[in-house]
Amino acid sequence: MQIFKFLLTSIILLGCQAAPEVLFGQKSLLFDQGFEGFENVAIESEKEIFELHDEAKTFAKLAVKGLLKPEEKIKALVQHVFARSDLNLLYRADANTVASQTFQNRAANCLSMSIMTFALAKELGFDVRFQDIEIPEYWTIREGQSLLNRHINLQIIPRQKNQIYFHFITRGFEVDFDAQATRQHFPKTLLKLKQVVAMFHNNNGADALLKRNYVKAYAYFRAAILQSPDLSSALANLGYLYRLTGHYTFSENAYLQAIKKSKNNLSAWGNLAHLYRYLGDDQKAMDIVNRVSRKRSSNPFFHINMGDKAFEKEQWQVALEHYQRALKLDKSYHEVYFGLGKTYFELGNVQRSHHYLKLAKKKSRTEQEQAVYQGKIDMLASIKSG
Repeated sequence: MQIFKFLLTSIILLGCQAAPEVLFGQKSLLFDQGFEGFENVAIESEKEIFELHDEAKTFAKLAVKGLLKPEEKIKALVQHVFARSDLNLLYRADANTVASQTFQNRAANCLSMSIMTFALAKELGFDVRFQDIEIPEYWTIREGQSLLNRHINLQIIPRQKNQIYFHFITRGFEVDFDAQATRQHFPKTLLKLKQVVAMFHNNNGADALLKRNYVKAYAYFRAAILQSPDLSSALANLGYLYRLTGHYTFSENAYLQAIKKSKNNLSAWGNLAHLYRYLGDDQKAMDIVNRVSRKRSSNPFFHINMGDKAFEKEQWQVALEHYQRALKLDKSYHEVYFGLGKTYFELGNVQRSHHYLKLAKKKSRTEQEQAVYQGKIDMLASIKSG
């Protein structure tokens, strides 16, 4: 599931080298005069993001009604959210909504679901913490753009009468809306609330940018950076916005600052390389590209993304090679099986396409994904029988 988004150029160039020593303050990062009217964009406050209406508060209280032990209450709340019998949440990549809207709309992306669950748990008096999950680079395509996805989850912890210490492993619960990320045991880092607020603003900025609403995008990226100046993804997204709007010096500054904050932000390096190539500095661009190819070649999602791009260009054999490489690297993701299934269909091998679509359904993580794959499987079955 998507979490907070990081826009990439449509041509993904790869880059990783020692970060240049750069010292940029917020004044050299922000270019307010280039986005007239940005101050009129309504940016949600931290309070508005996490605030719950009475209906949601009642839902939380009813979920734990009659339970006494804190651990039982946490488990019951989480089960009610996941069961969806009362809430029936639907996953939508572009549903970047505050907690109360997420509850009312019954549609959310992973970040918004985590924010809502955080607010519900806090309403019941639990301590809750966000964790950044360091998953491998993972791209999806929306509206012709590649987006790099990140992931967070929650720790819900009973409050202790004696606050000196607690044993988290036996007393706390981890809530993750993507079981795949949890199973892989990726490294985790605790997040401050202001960082999560910044991620929320970054998501909304990315959605506005996809819709070519550059003033709104700037307002949100600006808010994200002011909330959390170290959020590398927001800095890189701002750099991309500047490139699209022709503010190339500001674009380079934002990319370099993103890299300074996170030297392993390969996508920021890639976008910087694309900027240099766009400006005619091919040598700088090539130096970045050559240094990172090895680093990304071992990431299955890099090959899935490259396969998707080749598929869009109807380069079926190139797409097949990338999907096959991704499968050799990791056999646990439904995206690679879907890639193989759709490519074999285009190559005229309906039997193999059917085989891989069945595997994609088996590996998928949500009922919605399974339903989509079943529809494709049924379509292929009708072709075979016809």
